[in-house]
Amino acid sequence: MEQIIKFKLNRRPVSITVDGDRMLLWVLRTDFGLTGAKYGCGEGFCGSCTVLVDGQAVRSCQTPVKAVQGREVITIEGLARNGKLHPLQEAFMKHDAMQCGFCTPGMILNAYSLLRKNNKLSVEQIKAGMEDNLCRCGAHPRIVEAILDAAAQMKGGKRR
Repeated sequence: MEQIIKFKLNRRPVSITVDGDRMLLWVLRTDFGLTGAKYGCGEGFCGSCTVLVDGQAVRSCQTPVKAVQGREVITIEGLARNGKLHPLQEAFMKHDAMQCGFCTPGMILNAYSLLRKNNKLSVEQIKAGMEDNLCRCGAHPRIVEAILDAAAQMKGGKRR
């Protein structure tokens, strides 16, 4: 059943008439043209569809769009502000923490959510927190380095 769903998308209010049970991933990709969130496994296991809802990482392939009514959704396209990349985006580039890049938006947004909860994560905590985001290219060591670097920068410390 179609309904009007209103939410903030990348800091702007949006409204869409849609079947509320339709998955957020497809609304973002096909209705709003935001293709950063990827369709990977379609089961919520790989993390390639990760977006932020009220600052928390969620799997958009498993989230009905009606669940974001009145909430704020940030996609990888909305993480940069005022033309400046987020420290996580910069760190992923600096550490070449991507190979094919398919998983990268989900990795960055999951890392954002982790650092929002605790910006003093250890390597082991980062590995545990990122465990459910899969990278088939094997860039995990560089991803961990990038997250450590971004965490230091976000705390005002020196970059690694």
